[in-house]
Amino acid sequence: HIVGAGPGDPDLLTVRALGLLRSADAVVHDYLVPEEILSLAHPKAARICYARRGRTAGHGAALKQAAIQHTMARLAREGKSVVRLKSGDPLTFGRGGEEAAYLAREGVPFEIVPGITAAAGCAAAANLPLTHRGLSSSVTFAAGHEAGDKEGGGVDWKRLPADGTLAIYMGVARIEAVARELLEAGFPPDTP
Repeated sequence: HIVGAGPGDPDLLTVRALGLLRSADAVVHDYLVPEEILSLAHPKAARICYARRGRTAGHGAALKQAAIQHTMARLAREGKSVVRLKSGDPLTFGRGGEEAAYLAREGVPFEIVPGITAAAGCAAAANLPLTHRGLSSSVTFAAGHEAGDKEGGGVDWKRLPADGTLAIYMGVARIEAVARELLEAGFPPDTP
């Protein structure tokens, strides 16, 4: 099961996610999933962590991703109930799509369980709507940092709607560059 852990609050897990965690034989996760959520797993479940704080994506990221995928498939083939627990939603900048494609190629049956994505969770926590009648009729999720090997480069900021909400993921380290790129794309300097 490729499961979204949501934005970090255990109360925001889906009922399905909680049930799978409580019955899993193994939970494969990274450092982004908080202990409060990991502690909900079955006490005898193996907890397998594939990243440590402070590590950044780069040369070892592809090797780590391959190891995660191999581990998921191996454990499932051993007959274990596996939860691949991912922060937020597994299909929103979470590599869940890559993991699902790998499992499909390997003939390993799987289920994807959505989670509350970071944009929705942060907006709700701040009491800010992502859309609002008369203010923003669209929301766009964009990557503020992209894989260096991605074909076609980064986000084409000129193609994004200037009258909608932009939710920029993984952009903190590049916030000045992202702001500059948005200005160069024609976004007004007073964009809220």
